[in-house]
Amino acid sequence: MDKTEIPWLTATELLEHYRRGTLSPVEVTRTVVERAERSQPLLNAFCVIDPEAALASARESEARWRRGQPLGLLDGVPVSIKDIVLTKGWPTLRGSRTIPANQPWEEDAPSVARLREHGAVLFGKTTTPEFAVGPVTRSPLTGVTRNPWNVDMTPGGSSGGAGAAVAAGIGPLALGTDAGGSIRIPSSFCGIFGHKPSGGRVPTWPPTPYATFAAFGPMTRTVEDAARMLTVVSGPDPRDWNALPYDPVPYHERLDARPLEGMRIAWSPTLGYARVDDEVRQMCEQATRAFTELGAKVETVAQVFENPMALISGLREAATNFAFQSFGEDKLAVMDERVANMIRETRKKAATASDYLAVEAERMKFGARMNAFHRDYPLLLTPTVAVPPFSADVWYPAGYEGDREWWPFTIPFNFTRQPASSVPCGFTKSGLPVGLHIVGPAHADLLVLQASRAFERVRPWRDARPRVLD
Repeated sequence: MDKTEIPWLTATELLEHYRRGTLSPVEVTRTVVERAERSQPLLNAFCVIDPEAALASARESEARWRRGQPLGLLDGVPVSIKDIVLTKGWPTLRGSRTIPANQPWEEDAPSVARLREHGAVLFGKTTTPEFAVGPVTRSPLTGVTRNPWNVDMTPGGSSGGAGAAVAAGIGPLALGTDAGGSIRIPSSFCGIFGHKPSGGRVPTWPPTPYATFAAFGPMTRTVEDAARMLTVVSGPDPRDWNALPYDPVPYHERLDARPLEGMRIAWSPTLGYARVDDEVRQMCEQATRAFTELGAKVETVAQVFENPMALISGLREAATNFAFQSFGEDKLAVMDERVANMIRETRKKAATASDYLAVEAERMKFGARMNAFHRDYPLLLTPTVAVPPFSADVWYPAGYEGDREWWPFTIPFNFTRQPASSVPCGFTKSGLPVGLHIVGPAHADLLVLQASRAFERVRPWRDARPRVLD
């Protein structure tokens, strides 16, 4: 085959090549590592690239394939890990200079352990803003990460390095995290597929005060690859007592099992309160017609709920105050000033346990409202992000006074722990990607993946490739 196509092969295609013996894991890993190293001056998507460990893993995989004994569902497939997730043998610095690198790194997070058990080749760690606090990817530790469609633009965040890597053909699979949109925002900005699983679907460790609205999940170029990866990383792990019961039937084998014909689907361009860029709104509204073509009944819903941002802020501020309670001014002084000031402000408010429980009580009502909504509409469509990608040198786009004004669609569904995906739905007139957001009821990851796959069939995006490394 044409070797220039190797970076663009999906995980599913790589596995078929390995089975036939037309490609080897070593050859593929060398290509991916070389591409990752060559991309750094342009994209800065990685904080760790480990050719030696990756090639050792690839050689073991190649030997298994030669014996006809592949290991699990991802044997020999290159995967990158976001620098928030514990990875044995590599430092997990979370984009921060406050964490010493020279310490034993002897534990894998559950999702990383599952990837290794299925033979995946881990080749590097991707960049994140400090402690994943921020919807664009820049940190005091690693600097600015850039978008492969236009290196002057941000890839979004906080899984921005992961999004940039997958979009640029640097590994078909990336593990991201999402506590407010951190998988879906960069997936939209980078023109790839990203799935935020239901809360508890993918076991997590170590425990964190953000756990009830955070999720670990796949960022890929196709829905099938994401479904395969979710099957792997959702494997059970006793360290997470809050995880959902494991579903042993592979997601990737059920993608076409549910037609959408006759299904009522809600399209809400603003949720009732968001301010959306005109071009983004028009593109997403046009994309919803794909579901009409599939036989669904798409209905516009002007308001899904009242603006929940004040409520969500209360919960996140309490979690932030607890998470950083041990940080003195010595640590805050070397942190991103924006993050440090956020921590200082939460300390001034000094939320009590009673304040936190009051917010949780309102959160229960909010979740119940969405449960009722999905009795009428199994799926909800919105833009993923209110704006197209903007300059990598700023925290928010012109005309938007603060972070959450331009990403109002993702964070509510962390609050309710619902599954949600971002699917590429086209490019702006200036050539920048836009994503459509597909939200499902609580625990209905399979339905969201099935809807995403149906959209992918009638609005394929795979052939669109940035040429930044060509």
